[in-house]
Amino acid sequence: MAERNVVISGVGQSDVGKRVARGALALTIDAVKEALDDAGLSVADIDGLSSFPGYRPDQPGFAPFGLMPLKEAMGFRLNWFSGGGEGPVQMQPIIDGYAAIKAGLARHVLCFRTVQEGSGGRSYANTVASVERPRAGGDFQWIHPFDAPSAVNWLALHAQRHFTQYGTTREQLAQVALVQRNNARLNPKAIFTDPMSLDDYMGARMISTPLCLFDCDAPTDASTVLILSADDAARDTKSRPLRIEAISGALHSDASWAKFDIARGAAFDSAQRMWAATDLKPGDIDVALLYDGFSFLTLRWIEALGLCGVGEGGAFIEGGHRIGRDGSFPINPHGGQLSAGRTHGFGFAHEAVLQLRGAAGARQLPRDLSTAVVAMGGGPKCGCMLLVKD
Repeated sequence: MAERNVVISGVGQSDVGKRVARGALALTIDAVKEALDDAGLSVADIDGLSSFPGYRPDQPGFAPFGLMPLKEAMGFRLNWFSGGGEGPVQMQPIIDGYAAIKAGLARHVLCFRTVQEGSGGRSYANTVASVERPRAGGDFQWIHPFDAPSAVNWLALHAQRHFTQYGTTREQLAQVALVQRNNARLNPKAIFTDPMSLDDYMGARMISTPLCLFDCDAPTDASTVLILSADDAARDTKSRPLRIEAISGALHSDASWAKFDIARGAAFDSAQRMWAATDLKPGDIDVALLYDGFSFLTLRWIEALGLCGVGEGGAFIEGGHRIGRDGSFPINPHGGQLSAGRTHGFGFAHEAVLQLRGAAGARQLPRDLSTAVVAMGGGPKCGCMLLVKD
């Protein structure tokens, strides 16, 4: 039997906002209906369902529900489904769906990520209360005693090391936030669209040195859906399907924030594995959708993907010329999570599809695009993929 190629045949996204007046399931149904219409598929066509991280009652904003409420609400008849917390985080449901189609377990897999952190996230007080238990286990035993409940605290240590070891500066890192804010001004769904200057960035309050307020993404209520299909099942879809050329969530390094290494780690592991599965090279990338839960992760992905050497990311983005709309390596035309809002990874894949189709409206990049890289996560577990327009 010939090898199956896997394509993204449809995408959908709900309203995105700080407080959207719809519940998490309703937002997801909105995104599902848009994705089905985009692909020209029906509920009966969907035979696979995948999401991350499943239902987490302890984190109602981050993981408000699992697979079964959506299955029942939409009436899907599933041959395969998967949803859980351990894996290459946001890229996990896409990798799972890709593998299921490759294995012949499903023909059309609907992948979704829904967050309600804009209105339903945990408060800081609840977060602190949850870590003030008498004893913490696993990695948290090395983190919580130092009053570091947030990933911004953990990542700031690695950013500061990068600054110290390689001479990276805040003025260089600022370009991630500045370029993306400029991009977000063209995105009608973006959370933050007011102009931002370097002085605005440098004057923002520090959150965890060297990361300031504008280095942190914006919590939202949103749902984003991707439909993965076997290529032979997507020949008559309504919108142009985009082939997944390569995908990876490799993990050869330590899976721990406490042992996170700025010169190696999951981003480097997954990128190397992805490049090994294709004849394409870093110079073939036309647009990059790079995770920016914190701006330093975007710089880290630029190094991990081989656009420059380790430690050279600051110089690569200096001035913002390379990564701007007219640059040789444009990033996050929708504004990323720093300005467009935290859709927890899936928003990057959604934007990559629109850009490759030429369907991104006012924010469409001003040249023909054929290849996009999408990178999600960036800490000790993450993943990336290449999308191509055949």
